[in-house]
Amino acid sequence: MAAKENVKEQTRSKIKIPRQYQVLIYNDDFTPMDFVVDVLMQIFDKDAQTATMLMLSVHEGSSAVAGVYPRDIAYTKAAEAVQWARQEGYPLKVEAVCQ
Repeated sequence: MAAKENVKEQTRSKIKIPRQYQVLIYNDDFTPMDFVVDVLMQIFDKDAQTATMLMLSVHEGSSAVAGVYPRDIAYTKAAEAVQWARQEGYPLKVEAVCQ
């Protein structure tokens, strides 16, 4: 009699982690600090203290990272921030860049 072998195939499911993008907020001389804090709180879900610290980092340097997200989310958040700034008449620059 022939013995039957039960062979279990091990399947490996590789989950590819999506590339992460940094959303950068840049310093300018015209956008009010309070507005930048509001953007960080409303769009990037930062608490008041963190938003204020990030705003000061932007103000003292040339830019700061508002958050790190997958590509589509990063571009959407950056576009929302820029759209809101334009509606208010501010030249705030926000962009998503690959890490």
